[in-house]
Amino acid sequence: MASFGIWVLTIFLIFQYGYGFYLPGSYPHKYVVGDPLSVKVNSLTSIDTEMPFSYYSLPFCKPPEGVKDSAENLGELLMGDRIENSPYRFKMYTNETEIFLCQSDKLSADDFMLLKKRIDEMYQVNLILDNLPAIRYTLKEGFVLRWTGYPVGVKVEDVYYVFNHLKFKVLVHKYEETNMANVMRTGDAADVIPGGGKRGSDEPGYMVVGFEVIPCSVMHEGNLVKNLKMYDKYPSSIKCETTTVSMPIKEGQQIAFTYEVVFEVSDIKWPSRWDAYLKMEGSKVHWFSILNSLMVITFLAGIVLVIFLRTVRRDLTRYEELDKEAQVQMNEELSGWKLVVGDVFRAPSHPALLCIMVGDGVQIMGMGIVTILFASLGFMSPASRGTLITGMLFFYMILGIAAGYVAVRLWRTISYGDHKGWVSVAWKAACFFPGIAFLILTTLNFLLWGSSSTGAIPFSLFVILLLLWFCISVPLTLIGGYLGAKAPHIEYPVRTNQIPREIPAQKYPSWLLVLGAGTLPFGTLFIELFFIMSSIWMGRVYYVFGFLLIVMILLVVVCAEVSLVLTYMHLCVEDWKWWWKSFFASGSVSIYIFLYSVNYLVFNLKSLSGPVSATLYLGYSIFMVLAIMLATGTIGFLSSLWFVHYLFSSVKLD
Repeated sequence: MASFGIWVLTIFLIFQYGYGFYLPGSYPHKYVVGDPLSVKVNSLTSIDTEMPFSYYSLPFCKPPEGVKDSAENLGELLMGDRIENSPYRFKMYTNETEIFLCQSDKLSADDFMLLKKRIDEMYQVNLILDNLPAIRYTLKEGFVLRWTGYPVGVKVEDVYYVFNHLKFKVLVHKYEETNMANVMRTGDAADVIPGGGKRGSDEPGYMVVGFEVIPCSVMHEGNLVKNLKMYDKYPSSIKCETTTVSMPIKEGQQIAFTYEVVFEVSDIKWPSRWDAYLKMEGSKVHWFSILNSLMVITFLAGIVLVIFLRTVRRDLTRYEELDKEAQVQMNEELSGWKLVVGDVFRAPSHPALLCIMVGDGVQIMGMGIVTILFASLGFMSPASRGTLITGMLFFYMILGIAAGYVAVRLWRTISYGDHKGWVSVAWKAACFFPGIAFLILTTLNFLLWGSSSTGAIPFSLFVILLLLWFCISVPLTLIGGYLGAKAPHIEYPVRTNQIPREIPAQKYPSWLLVLGAGTLPFGTLFIELFFIMSSIWMGRVYYVFGFLLIVMILLVVVCAEVSLVLTYMHLCVEDWKWWWKSFFASGSVSIYIFLYSVNYLVFNLKSLSGPVSATLYLGYSIFMVLAIMLATGTIGFLSSLWFVHYLFSSVKLD
């Protein structure tokens, strides 16, 4: 309720005073000069293995009060984030140099081998200050590259060097009072938005708007650090040069860690402080290319829709303009889709499985659209770690009602209104996709457990996920199934013959056309898919949710159109088995997405090493492809069901 109240106040300020806070659920934090700033650490990450590890799995300095976990949400845990406190301590607007942190114990053989392995696998150290990840700038061929975090070390001529001195730069901006007391010049609402400072509000304060780090490898003299305690000043000056490294690691050697911090006033304002992260090198959206692709796909889809509507409309209009005698004569000379009138609504093979898959598809597609809608409105900012995954889980569970309703009502429609078996259909709809997902993720989790990765889901979280599944999702799906059983089933406009009509031999296998139909929906996705994959596997920030929402809407339209066209083509060649084909006509886009995933693995993740990493990648890809198949296939099937019902109810055939 507190976060909801903050949101209400934020929206009010946006409309009343023309500005508001940038991050949902967060607000500018005021620090006065001398206030303590605590740096937090996140998991060590690498695009080489895709397996995160705890920061303190390496011989780094630990805080004097002990390692403590920060508050985390469900999404952060599922993503492998492990945010903990660190020994780095700053004071607002107070520059400090040559601060001694600690000296590690002598490196054991295991620690030495582990450090070398993490350096070879290009692991990055991720630091956080005031919810801002540390950013690192490098210059390459005249271009400034931006990276989050800094590498553990570097290998030069078969010698391993560790970065043991960090030079921090904290960008601050003068605090701008935004609460109601300042705006209205009254003290009635002085504490509506907390300021964070412990002193008087009249004292000037600052906001953190940037956090930069420069790692250095510095050789410290052992005699100088013997009697130093944490946060003591190092006796001699430390030169932090990024072009040289001088701290090689050896077995049995100790490593001394130091740091320095510089504060700099910046023109960057609070709403813009995340711009540096959203413009990470390589994740810049090529707007022209995407817009060009969308325009082409929209144009093609429009042509398909116009041709399709003209063909069907002309067929129906010509029939309705005939007199009764001509209609009788025409009925004797029927061809195409009119010949399958007695079979078009014949129950498909495996009807229960179709109903279950369609129900789960409605749930997944609904979750995707609602999540992207909220993200595009700013409710799930990249700055709020884990909120996107948490929101997806929440919406998925709530939409279990829709899954049960659609699955059971479709089951009753195929069964001509029979209530028998609706409980079984609803129960299976609640367990089909979650069960497959649970099997895949559990298998992958055992691999992560075996690697001691923080990406492994703890056992307690497993229990929580199972409770959410069986105590929330399953009951809601059963409630939806009950509502679907009570709702009237869809009446077929024509009767079904007892003896099925023989389908004429086709020149080409119908399934070949169905599999090829997925290329058009894939055309709406493939550019955006690159940025999504880069966000997931390359550690880049994805933020163009508004554009993704447009792509999602376009995908829904194209899937519906493709399935309609193929269903009509099958009916015209007297193929009345359209149920499953309409599902896979649009659902076949998942095949091309999986092939694209393999292509991305081969050409974009060349550094991905080890069978465990490749298995994790393929496992998560299969999980994603299955969800996409159910969602897009459901769109195609429901649009085809509506079309077939509309087509055969528009003209009476005796």
